[in-house]
Amino acid sequence: MSWHRRHALLSLGGLMLAPALGVASAARAAVREVRMLSRGAAGAMVFEPALIRAQPGDVIRFVPTDPSHNAETLATMLPDGATGGRGAINAVFELRVDRPGVYGIKCAPHYGMGMVAVIAVGRSWPNLAAMRAAVARTPVLARRRFNALLDQLG
Repeated sequence: MSWHRRHALLSLGGLMLAPALGVASAARAAVREVRMLSRGAAGAMVFEPALIRAQPGDVIRFVPTDPSHNAETLATMLPDGATGGRGAINAVFELRVDRPGVYGIKCAPHYGMGMVAVIAVGRSWPNLAAMRAAVARTPVLARRRFNALLDQLG
């Protein structure tokens, strides 16, 4: 057997074993798209969808459908060990969610107007109580929307 054929078979075998060994495959990660809108089904200054359900490793892509929006995580609303991020105004922002839990998202220019979203990663959310406590310290309209989204999680 040639070196190239042997190498190809070993590589293929490694790929087949990866899931059994708990190695995540980038091909399995989903990309979930969220639009940033000045007006949407739920009113003015919204993310659609505003509640995003995801699995660890998924990428959430925030798209500025209307101008003057951004998306960024709130440091007090992240699972332990999760990495946050901040997108520029009028730019696509991608956030890979690697830790189970709930992530709080805001549009910085419209946070006071309640432009927020929640990403629920996995099937259980160890930081849900901490998220609810952090929501209590947000602007009134943001608080209302955050609470409505968290209530949808059950």
